[in-house]
Amino acid sequence: MMSQYFLGIDIGGTKSHALIADERGRAVGFGEYGPGSHEIVGYDGLHTALHTIVDAALASACIAKAEIAGAGFGIAGYDWPGDAASHHQVIGSLELPAPYALVNDTIIGLVAGATEGWGVGVVSGTGSNCWGRDRQGREGRMTGGGEMFAEYAGGGDLVAKALQAVALAWGRRGPETRLTEAFLALTGAADALDLLEGLYRGRYTLSSANAPLVFQVAAEGDAVAQEIIRWAGRELGSLATGVIRQLGFEALDVEIVQIGSLYNGSPLMSETMLATIREVAPRARAVRLTVPPVVGGVLLGMEQAGVDYPPLRQTLIETTAANVYASSQASSPKASASPPAKPSG
Repeated sequence: MMSQYFLGIDIGGTKSHALIADERGRAVGFGEYGPGSHEIVGYDGLHTALHTIVDAALASACIAKAEIAGAGFGIAGYDWPGDAASHHQVIGSLELPAPYALVNDTIIGLVAGATEGWGVGVVSGTGSNCWGRDRQGREGRMTGGGEMFAEYAGGGDLVAKALQAVALAWGRRGPETRLTEAFLALTGAADALDLLEGLYRGRYTLSSANAPLVFQVAAEGDAVAQEIIRWAGRELGSLATGVIRQLGFEALDVEIVQIGSLYNGSPLMSETMLATIREVAPRARAVRLTVPPVVGGVLLGMEQAGVDYPPLRQTLIETTAANVYASSQASSPKASASPPAKPSG
């Protein structure tokens, strides 16, 4: 009997991964590339990223496409029903002879992080998003549309809120905050008015990459910065509670998978988020995603092929860590002596 293999895909705005595992849950092939989201590189760029990583993963696993029994595609930018046809067309160009699942990349992070593949995944990185999945595979979701649809809080939102606090302090509409001094030091602005004018006129720029500064000021005891962190926690909790209601999870012991770098910033954000969620779902518990999200793509591929994947999950996690690390060592002449931190969405 021919061995069965399962393909997982994680297409992101900055990096893209493909992972192949065998029927025992062992990771046997890996491929990586740069950004693949159509919102960043267009559908031609998505096509290039997808073919590049799949070809690399197949080559490293020493198998042919015909041996793939199921696949799971988690794609950043796959946000709306109107995106489906174009994404299926690109996936179809791979000519995989296997069933596959196409989902937003938040879903593969959720499946990778949840013990049994269901629960709620809440992303807080550059931006924010929230999707959920029940035991039957039914999905609940937010739009991923950010500020336009009152969905917060990623790093960009945190920085924007901090700048509002600086403006409120300057105008004597709000309390003084050490955030002013921190942003002055960061930008080199002469004073608060110069900072605000420079930001408005484009002489100074700040981005989601500056979010750690807000956490730093909060850790130093600044009450305004601490309240901004709590605000972020409440907003992320609000996203989760919406999905919990959509899927009827209120009375369940539901896992809330925290996906993204902002959760590293302060326990205050996670604590506030979970407290907000528990007002609606008292048995909810938070877990951090500590494995590459592409693991969730492989598990969805197994599901498509009718495989009971939860018993294979731990083997996949352990062998993926070794496989991804080995690939990064081979491709980088200056790789570190110890494995890098695993991506978290």
